[in-house]
Amino acid sequence: MSLPAPPGARAVVVGGTAWHVVAADVDPDWVTARTAHDPLAAPLGARFLAALADRTGVEPGVVDAVLVAPAPAAAGPGIELVPAEVDHPRVDRALLHRTDVRVWTTPDGCAVLVLGRGVTRRWEVSVEVDPAARGRGLGTALVAAAPSLVPGGAPLWAQVAPANTASLRAFLVAGYRPVGAECLFGS
Repeated sequence: MSLPAPPGARAVVVGGTAWHVVAADVDPDWVTARTAHDPLAAPLGARFLAALADRTGVEPGVVDAVLVAPAPAAAGPGIELVPAEVDHPRVDRALLHRTDVRVWTTPDGCAVLVLGRGVTRRWEVSVEVDPAARGRGLGTALVAAAPSLVPGGAPLWAQVAPANTASLRAFLVAGYRPVGAECLFGS
């Protein structure tokens, strides 16, 4: 399937078990021709992503694992967080790719949690823990708290670079389920 690219990205390729979506300003027949040899795996493969980059003139980002959060705990976040306005690279990146961005930090400022509406206006989370505060479970506590911060209890999504094993472990330990992969172009 081919659709227009979402706001904040010039193109995106999203896929899961037996499906994919290419959201870019390209001819759907071009996508079909380039993925026909393996329509399940090719859209997120290096050859197709490079061809799409050439076609759109925009470089692809990392192919991220896409995860969805468990339902929010009735007890609330379980970690003390304070709404914040911070100058942080994690916030800057969220502002490029998301709308309705909301930011929290721990009271000591050693971690940041960012929520915003991203691809298809879904609620997305990202977190970062200062290097000196890592290894104590703070990342897992942040991602476990995130679903309780989403307005109306809507589903919460996360994208994690598979090589970021510490982050991936934190999301998995907190109960997030892998549901697919995606690659944003123009980040």
